[in-house]
Amino acid sequence: MKLLNTDKKNNVLQSMMNIIDKRRNEIIEENKKDLESFNRNDQALYDRLVVDQKKVDGMIQAIKEVKEQEDPVGNTISERTLDTGLKIVNKTDPFGTILIIYESRPDVTIEAAVLAFKANNKIFLKGGKEANHSNVILEECWHQALEENGLSKDWINLLHLNREQTQEFLSNPPEKIDLVVPRGGDKLIDFVKRTAKGAVLVSGRGNNFLYVAPDADWDVAKKVIINAKTDKISGCNALDKVLIDSNIADFDSKVKDLADTLKEYEVEILVDGKVENVLDLPTLPTEDTWYEEFLALKIVISSVDSFDEAVEKINTYSGGHSSVIITKDDNKALDFMQQIDSAAVYQNASSRFTDGGQMGVGAELAISTDKLHHRGPLGLKQLVTNKYYVWGDGHIRQ
Repeated sequence: MKLLNTDKKNNVLQSMMNIIDKRRNEIIEENKKDLESFNRNDQALYDRLVVDQKKVDGMIQAIKEVKEQEDPVGNTISERTLDTGLKIVNKTDPFGTILIIYESRPDVTIEAAVLAFKANNKIFLKGGKEANHSNVILEECWHQALEENGLSKDWINLLHLNREQTQEFLSNPPEKIDLVVPRGGDKLIDFVKRTAKGAVLVSGRGNNFLYVAPDADWDVAKKVIINAKTDKISGCNALDKVLIDSNIADFDSKVKDLADTLKEYEVEILVDGKVENVLDLPTLPTEDTWYEEFLALKIVISSVDSFDEAVEKINTYSGGHSSVIITKDDNKALDFMQQIDSAAVYQNASSRFTDGGQMGVGAELAISTDKLHHRGPLGLKQLVTNKYYVWGDGHIRQ
C-alpha cells in the first residue's frame, strides 16, 4: 500500500470516531446477537465479548488517542555521513501487511485496525466466530470511514473464514503477509506457529506469578494479590500463581489469612508445597497445572524455600508475560527483575498494569511475549520496522 500523509490518516480516524458514535446503538444490537448465542460456561470469554455504551466510548477514546499520537512512519533513527561522503540514514518504515487472529473481543477490531492503519500497514482481521455480528458491523464502519476519505477498503479487511480456510490462508496466503499476530490461548498460538508462512509474533498468554519475599509488607502483598487476581479474570495480565517464601515470619498464619481473603472474593484455591500442611484444600492435579493460564477465579498458592527457587520456578513455568516480587528491598527487587524472563517485571505492584493504556503506550495491538521484534504492549511505535536510505555520488566498494 502507498504511503499516506499524516493528515489523510487522521481524517480517516476522525471519520471513524464520528461513525461509531452515530452507529453505537446498531453496534450494541449486533453484539447482543453474539451474546445470545454464546455459551456462558466460559465467563472470561463472555466478558471479553460484551459491547455496551462504556465499551463503545472506549473504542472512540482508543481511536482518539492514536489520532493524537505522532505518526510513527518516516522518523529518523540514525544518520551518519562516512568519510567517503556516503550518507546513510536509518528510518522507520511500515511492516506492510499484518494479520491478527484473535478470540471474542470486538474492541480488538478497533484497536488493531487503528494502530495498523496509522502506521501505514494494511491489516487482515480474523476474529472468532463468537463475535461475528459485532465484527461485521465494525468492519462496515471502517470501510465507511475509508471511503469517505477516498481510500480503498482494502486497508482494513475482516476475514470471513472457518478454521480450515484460515489454515489455508496462513499456509498459502493470496498475498505476502509480513507479520502474523495470534492473540489468544496456547491452542491458537500453536496452530498459527505450525501453519503460518510469515513471521509470527506471539501474544496473549499469561500465567503470571507473584513471589512474596521474607521481608514483604504483608498488607501490600494481600492488596496486590487480590487486585491482580480479581480485577479482571479475563485479562492476560491476571495473576495465576503465588509463591510465598517459607522463611517469612508467621508463615502459617499469613497463608491462612490470604486464603480467607481470597475466599471472600470466591476464588478457588489449589495448594502445593508447605501450603498443603496449612490449608486443607485441593492440591494440583498434575504438574501441567503449573503451566496453565486460568482466566478464571482460580489461583495456586505454594511455598518456596529461597529467592533462587522462586526465580527458577517462575522461569520454568510462567508464560513470560508478567512477574511480581513483593519486597521492601530494592536491590533484591532489581535482582529479581534482571533474572526473571518476562516481558514485564514488577516490585510491589499488580500485574494488571501490563497494558498499553496503563503503561502510557495507548491502544495496543497485543502484548508480546516474544523477544523479537518487541516485548510487552505493542503500541503505535512498535508497528513499524526500519529501512536504510543510502545516498551516494557514484560510490563503489573497492
